[in-house]
Amino acid sequence: MNENHPSSKWIYKRRWLEGRLADAVRTHPVTIVTGARQVGKSTLLRHAEPVARWRYLSLDDLDVLALAEESPEELWAGTDTVVIDEAQRIPSLFLAVKKAVDRERKRRFVLSGSANLLLLHRVSESLAGRAVYLVLGPMTLGERSGKPAPDILRRLLRGSIPDEGKVPPAPDPLGSAIVGFMPATMWLPSQEAAIDWWSGYVMTYLERDLRDLSQVASLSDFRRVMEITALRTGRILNQTEVARDAGVSQPTVHRYLNLLEISFLLHRLPAYAVSRTKRLIKSPKIYWADPGLATFLMGHYSAGELRESREAGPVFENLVLLHLRVLAELLRPPARLHYWRTVTGAEVDFVLEWGRSLLAFEVKLGRTARHQDAKSLRLFLSEYPGCALGVLVYCGDEIVRLGEKIVALPWQVLAGF
Repeated sequence: MNENHPSSKWIYKRRWLEGRLADAVRTHPVTIVTGARQVGKSTLLRHAEPVARWRYLSLDDLDVLALAEESPEELWAGTDTVVIDEAQRIPSLFLAVKKAVDRERKRRFVLSGSANLLLLHRVSESLAGRAVYLVLGPMTLGERSGKPAPDILRRLLRGSIPDEGKVPPAPDPLGSAIVGFMPATMWLPSQEAAIDWWSGYVMTYLERDLRDLSQVASLSDFRRVMEITALRTGRILNQTEVARDAGVSQPTVHRYLNLLEISFLLHRLPAYAVSRTKRLIKSPKIYWADPGLATFLMGHYSAGELRESREAGPVFENLVLLHLRVLAELLRPPARLHYWRTVTGAEVDFVLEWGRSLLAFEVKLGRTARHQDAKSLRLFLSEYPGCALGVLVYCGDEIVRLGEKIVALPWQVLAGF
């Protein structure tokens, strides 16, 4: 976000992660804030209390970068509280931070960066036992609307079904998906402007971040793998098929998908099974951090066009998953998300696991909640009777009870709108 943005007045939108951030810096010497590029990490750290009052340094500043390389302890001279953005650019910095907090436990650091591969690997080596990790996602609909984080997941995990009735209508979900949920897209005047923004975002990622992360022989091959993978959003990953369609080797596809996941742009959703060993041998489903990126890579540039395509349902699933992931990150510890599929093809889109508690979510792109849409949820509840609730997420504006342990929720309820 840009404080000099041409649209009326720039206003900081509070992020739901602020509470977790405040607690983390009180109790841990080092807090790591990661997430995809442009999700608003720097803006968060400049505005969220208490870190907004800390010394802020970015290694994108060449003077700061040189000092960090030559004499990193000078960065925090005269203060016990410091934020260092793009911290992954200087590997030796993490060892210097470790020494600083070991000498004076009252010191507090926030280290932020986008490149998970570079950042977390070095943190795990240098700051084991000293750091807590927070992942900032794209903005939710509720954050954009200035609403506080809902406690809907905690209520559902307790088996508490919200009262039936109307809820405020939400914006068109497919229109929202085209624009996307990165903070910068909030200010854009049209879907066309959003398409231009996503075009620049992809180019920036390919030209800057990718070169920082790894040597990629062909950027055009990488772009093609991204586009082919986007068309498989919400489907079980078959890397051999992606390799065949992209005209590259399967190991190349594997490496490229790892790069996308490492940079927080791609999510591989694992299968759910009681046996954790069985989970590891099942192929994951593919989703993207932001449905705006997915739709752009698919080649859908308007909500009307998207609505008529076979990708409309998976894109809506991706939108719901974005909000579930943000809410799951707010739980302590964060909840895990999976999908569930039987050998006969019965499937539940998302299973949220928090300790020994489960929630099952089925997502339907429709304005009416029908009992037949909850068929897979009933099957899951019969297989896992300890599951707290089954939730049908849809595009209507009414909470509807569909069974003793099944409720239909409009997607905006999860979005905190």
